Amino acid sequence: MLLQTAAMAAGSQQYPASVLYVVATPIGNLADMTLRAIHALALADAVACEDTRMTQRLMQHLGLDKRLVAVHEHNENEAAQTVVQALQAGQRVAYVSDAGTPGVSDPGARLVRAVRAAGLRVVPLPGASAPVTLISAAGDVHAQGFTFVGFLPSKGGARREALAGLRQLPGAVVLFESPHRVEELARDLVAIDPARLVTIGRELTKQFEEIDTLPAERLLTWLAQPNRQRGEFALVWHAQADAGDATADELPTPVSDLLDVLAEHLPLKEASRLLSEATGQPRNRLYDLALARRQARQREAD
Repeated sequence: MLLQTAAMAAGSQQYPASVLYVVATPIGNLADMTLRAIHALALADAVACEDTRMTQRLMQHLGLDKRLVAVHEHNENEAAQTVVQALQAGQRVAYVSDAGTPGVSDPGARLVRAVRAAGLRVVPLPGASAPVTLISAAGDVHAQGFTFVGFLPSKGGARREALAGLRQLPGAVVLFESPHRVEELARDLVAIDPARLVTIGRELTKQFEEIDTLPAERLLTWLAQPNRQRGEFALVWHAQADAGDATADELPTPVSDLLDVLAEHLPLKEASRLLSEATGQPRNRLYDLALARRQARQREAD
């Protein structure tokens, strides 16, 4: 029934032979597989894949039985020639990575380059992508686009050097991290800019998915909660907000009102710190806004 539904939904488009179909697969939730992707896999003569064991499970879930060709980071250049030969023989070949869109963080770029170099066509079938998934939930209003970095160097010195180079980018920065190194990354983000917002996503699209946005200085507390250092992580390091962008209109009304109340009774530094801890708003931004309001009131009084 699933294959018939996919064919009805996507079958009106042509799927010529001698084409490499680059197929996005779910990043966790199998229901995120598109009907077009299912139909293309059903038509394929062979499926090139990052891990044949992972892909075999996906094929079984879809009710497909396909010849699998391993194309991973250790053999991509050599295996690409096998795929090119199959395409030249008139076959349709689909390529999938273990999860998500091939060639983004996973292998696939070298395979695509080899196919194009042979004068053959590549057709992408879009679908799940962890960077785009998390960016859509980050709400970074100051970002001018985003830079996808993926995994930073595992060694601390190289990782901190990479973060220092990324810090001044005008947009958001999307990072991946494994569960056994995410705490180290959090410590580095705190050291570089404790007030800068980070959206952290754990187990994206899966049953126990968690997505939170908070200042970097609260990351370690967040990670210390039970079971939060399990699964795979994606993080959005939010763009830095310009001081001139700190306007009341960008704050939820209750937060804006509470800032005014706290600023009347506490030093601005203390008021902004407390409100940042309570709401997740950047502490520096809250301070700048409170200061700007105080200065405006003083000008009015003069």
